[in-house]
Amino acid sequence: MIDYSLRELECFVAVAEELSFTRAARRMHLSQPPLSRHIQSLEDRLGVQLFVRSPRSVALTPAGRAFVADTKGALNQLQRAADRAKRAARGEVTRLDLGFVSAVLKPELISILQRFRTACPAVNLTLHDCPPADQLRAIAEGRLDGGFVGSSPVTPSAGLVFIPWSREPLLAFLPRGHRFQHAAKVRLADLAGEPFVMVAAESAPCFSLQIHELCSRAGFRPKVVQEAVRGQAVAVMVAAGAGVAILPASMARIAGDAVVAIPLADKGTAVTYVFAHRSGDKAASLRDFVARLQR
Repeated sequence: MIDYSLRELECFVAVAEELSFTRAARRMHLSQPPLSRHIQSLEDRLGVQLFVRSPRSVALTPAGRAFVADTKGALNQLQRAADRAKRAARGEVTRLDLGFVSAVLKPELISILQRFRTACPAVNLTLHDCPPADQLRAIAEGRLDGGFVGSSPVTPSAGLVFIPWSREPLLAFLPRGHRFQHAAKVRLADLAGEPFVMVAAESAPCFSLQIHELCSRAGFRPKVVQEAVRGQAVAVMVAAGAGVAILPASMARIAGDAVVAIPLADKGTAVTYVFAHRSGDKAASLRDFVARLQR
């Protein structure tokens, strides 16, 4: 990884926009020699020439033109991050970045988000659709303020708070024509010899663990033949005849008539959805969102 200097990047953008070392130096409140040293140092780090220099003109090389757009974007992003950090320190964050799993985008969740937007119009609520595991990493690293991460973890994660907000039954998803398609209920043990399609543990570790534990309590280890990153894809795989699956009831709408979703006779076959955020986060907008969610 190249160790860029922020000052070097700022000087590069100034020269690229002004196409003059004199005007760029004035803009950066520098004399021209230090500005030239910053540009030379950046070129040395990159191993490319960014400008064609002559006594009367300055022009970007092809490498310089390729580098300038991304550099401007990076500097703008850094400035936004710095501004956000300062507002957060004052408890004045007006942007709230929340993750969600599209599989749980139910009317109840949509209503929660709509009510918050109505009550707090000054908060820029930005939503990011990503798998639970990606959300949890982004929340822990501060790239997301919180997220509707899907099912509740079996063991708490250090530094994170989990707030239950909804609960939904789990059903047996069977391809049309399956021997149990007309059953009123099905026991998990009856599916012991079936090929299973599952959500990958890498993308939804809590949900995957819950399904494996339910099967274990029923006396078998599921024979997993295919995995997918999202529950919707699992439902489609069942419809295509790849195997059976245990999924939240709301997933039945994804595959339509090609899938039969049957209640499970086993106890404890429900999924609890949670909202996650960092413990100790003092941003006013997040506190307000959590308070409304808990109500």
